[in-house]
Amino acid sequence: MGLFPPQWRSPFSPVCERFVVKIKRIYEPPSRSDGKRVYVDRLWPRGLRKEQAHFDEWIRDISPSDELRKWFGHDPSKWQEFRSRYKAEMKTRKDFIEKLRDYSEKGTVTLLYSAKDEEHNNALVIKEVIEGKR
Repeated sequence: MGLFPPQWRSPFSPVCERFVVKIKRIYEPPSRSDGKRVYVDRLWPRGLRKEQAHFDEWIRDISPSDELRKWFGHDPSKWQEFRSRYKAEMKTRKDFIEKLRDYSEKGTVTLLYSAKDEEHNNALVIKEVIEGKR
């Protein structure tokens, strides 16, 4: 057994979290620390051209169903129920979660979303699922 527990890994330093997943609005400028930038909304963001977005991949099918997205409507009072329902939906999308986990094991992954609300959005829930949080 090595000096550091197996959940710590990095090609540069032995003291680094296993999963490095960040979230960021797609409208924010990219930075070098973003790593792989993955857009995780179903709809394209308003007023943004694709060449302005600076993303590596767009995974539409990991986003909430249209029904769930419309029900939630970014209403903070529905947040806990949205999280629960969305996590249930993601159980049928395990291949996308595994893909994002694989990316995060190779380096930083930044999940991009377009919602104005930085505290109540689907990227936060995806990050929780990738990191194994309840």
